Amino acid sequence: MTDERKALYEAIEKERNSKLLVYITGDKAGWETQIANDATDYITEHLDKIGVVPKISLFLFTNGGNTLAGWNIVNLIRQFCDDFEIIVPGKARSTGTLMCLGANRIIMTKQATLGPIDPSVNTPLNPTIPNAGPQARVPVSVEAIKGFLELAKHELNLKDERALADIFNVLADKVHPLVLGEVYRAIGQIQMLARKLLVNQVTDEEKIKKIISFLCSESGSHDYTINRREAKNELGLNIEKPSQDLYELINKTYISIREELELRSPFNPDAYIGNDGARTYSIKRTLVESLPGGTDCFVSEGRFARVSIPPMPQNPVQQIAIQDQRIFEGWKHYD
Repeated sequence: MTDERKALYEAIEKERNSKLLVYITGDKAGWETQIANDATDYITEHLDKIGVVPKISLFLFTNGGNTLAGWNIVNLIRQFCDDFEIIVPGKARSTGTLMCLGANRIIMTKQATLGPIDPSVNTPLNPTIPNAGPQARVPVSVEAIKGFLELAKHELNLKDERALADIFNVLADKVHPLVLGEVYRAIGQIQMLARKLLVNQVTDEEKIKKIISFLCSESGSHDYTINRREAKNELGLNIEKPSQDLYELINKTYISIREELELRSPFNPDAYIGNDGARTYSIKRTLVESLPGGTDCFVSEGRFARVSIPPMPQNPVQQIAIQDQRIFEGWKHYD
């Protein structure tokens, strides 16, 4: 953690009269990470060092991830404080939005966005990715499955039960039936989690139904973004607009982290190796940080090397490939 960022954290804590915890899942192209259960232990260590306090502010940047992991993190933080708020510097999508529902308030910058809660189901039975490794699987989106079935019923106007059964069989040929069952379970689960979390922010039952309906089904697309005006005026969430001073602190903090994680720099192994035959790498992909707890990062380390692929009868031309020799992948602590 740089001295500059320490000073920014101290200033945010003073401005909000709270203790600050930072959780960033990187969106660096090719090295994206998500909210996951493995971060919970590290967040717990930071919270233990923060201690039980009146108020905690979570600085959150994420594209989403495991819904139950997000649920667990929110409930964990609430064990350490009575007043819990989330600061969104840029995006808190999908599971990040679910986490925001569990806060007493959400501080959103002008560029901050929330999004539909549309988890993807990832199991060993998911469809394989052509021309990828044997373990590579296609995430199955809840909304994608619902969209396919809605297309059959409404756009194609299929009413006959046999025709609908045939459509379902086509789907089951592409996506394992157990995965489809997991998708159905996930739909009910996210609605239940959203309802439980919202009680800390919204008490009106009709508003709760409206928020859940929109975020869990009516928004239509996983890519749909919700700015702070829509989140406050149309959905009825408890959104706070930061003062200019706070906005500058939030923005400087995010830029500092973005530069450290190199989020704006897509990683090209060939360009990274350059004229060398091989080169080692170390990439920070997720960050958990606080003043008393220091920095914990999920890191991937290894060595990229150019290797020659011998000519084959079906392809007589010698080819050059990039080999990724992964040496370490896991969490590291930095003081």
